[in-house]
Formats: sequence, structure tokens, C-alpha cells
Amino acid sequence: MKKGLLDILKGKFLISGDAPKNWLFIFFFSFLAVVMIASSHSADKKVHQIAALNEEVKELRSEFVDTRGDVQRLKLESKVMQVVEAKGLYPSETPPKKIKVKAIE
Repeated sequence: MKKGLLDILKGKFLISGDAPKNWLFIFFFSFLAVVMIASSHSADKKVHQIAALNEEVKELRSEFVDTRGDVQRLKLESKVMQVVEAKGLYPSETPPKKIKVKAIE
């Protein structure tokens, strides 16, 4: 047991007769570790992108609500009257007359 542990600590398994098999396993294990780390970083990056996009959606939604409120205030009849009066137009004193057309049969 003690001799086996010392051999591992000294690295004799890397230079012994069946070393190519050990090296192949180490390379394969290292490749899998790199792939796992890259995958983890990619997942973290996507989580941060999703969080940023959610914040942008919230901001755009609040901007939309504010703009919609402004447009609704601008469409009010009193506001339209003020803008039109500033340009010299006033509402008519006489109401409009309805024109009736009789259908010819």
C-alpha cells in the first residue's frame, strides 16, 4: 500500500511500460474537463444575457406605458382645442347640418 502510494506520488505510472495507456487516459480526462469548463462558462454567459434582456424588457415596457399616457393626453379634445386655437382656428358656432339623400327606385 505504501509502495503503491509512493509510486503514484513519484509519477512512476507515467514512465512505466504501460505509460501510453495512462497518458491517453490523462489526455482524455483533461479534454473532458476543458469541455465541461467551457460549457459551464457558456451557460453562465447565457444566464447573464437573459438577465440583461429581462431588464431591457422591463425598461422598454415602462417607456411604452409612459409614452402611451402622453399620447392619450395629447388626444384629449381640450388639448387639441388649445393647439388648434394657437394656430388661429376656432370651433364653429353653428352645428353642422345633416344632408339626406333620397334613394331613387
